[in-house]
Amino acid sequence: MFALDVCASAVMSNHYHLVLHIDQARAAGWEMREVVERWHQLCKGSALARRFAHNESLDTAELAQLTEVAEVWRSRLMDISWFMRYLNEAIAREANREDRCTGRFWEGRFKSQALLDEQALAAYLAYVGLNPIRAKMADTRKPRRTRPSSDASKRRKTADSRSRYSRSPAIQGTPCPWAYPSACRTILRSGRCLRVGKRGTIDGNLPPMLDRLQIDPRHWLYLNKNFESRFKSLMGSAHSVRSACEQLGKRWAHGIRDCERCLSPPAT
Repeated sequence: MFALDVCASAVMSNHYHLVLHIDQARAAGWEMREVVERWHQLCKGSALARRFAHNESLDTAELAQLTEVAEVWRSRLMDISWFMRYLNEAIAREANREDRCTGRFWEGRFKSQALLDEQALAAYLAYVGLNPIRAKMADTRKPRRTRPSSDASKRRKTADSRSRYSRSPAIQGTPCPWAYPSACRTILRSGRCLRVGKRGTIDGNLPPMLDRLQIDPRHWLYLNKNFESRFKSLMGSAHSVRSACEQLGKRWAHGIRDCERCLSPPAT
């Protein structure tokens, strides 16, 4: 229903992670009827919109009014806040039915951060993919067998949701800007380096993805384990973060030093 691509996800015992891509071009290409039909899958809409959906004739004033309302709906259908609202509501209702209880399910609002470039996107995709391994929900030798926990007692009253999204023009329409097999190999080998109680070791045959992204392997392993704790709202190379701050009118961004150290290509 939404103009959002889910690039990656991880369902944990009491929270989940999503990596989302906003496809503004796709939403802009929808005709008004498609916008109305998509919105009606979420809610009833207006009486005027229902008449339009049933192919009833509208006069010029009514059509102009509906066009204005449909543009509001179009903007909502590519908005992460509206997406999370409907997604979390559906999950909460289902969870309450399963647990045979009522009341609030989620602990609070979702947290979102902007992935500004390929370096941040690659690092966070790996972080999400290795989440079950760090939580000991999967065997590090067989990451593909990861499965979410169904322990209702752990999730009750502590459920949380987190999303990451990208608005970078460099990856519009291409949620994963590198070859999928290369990304999988890199994440799998990174998972083998995450050993409890031991320092990570570097695989001597890392795929060329890290070379192309110009990320130091040791910084890559550090990000695999500490990504969320080091960054808050904006993530990417220092240049990308500073450009975003300038556009947003911000004078400072939390974690800019870590962006310089871990996600910025070395100076030439």
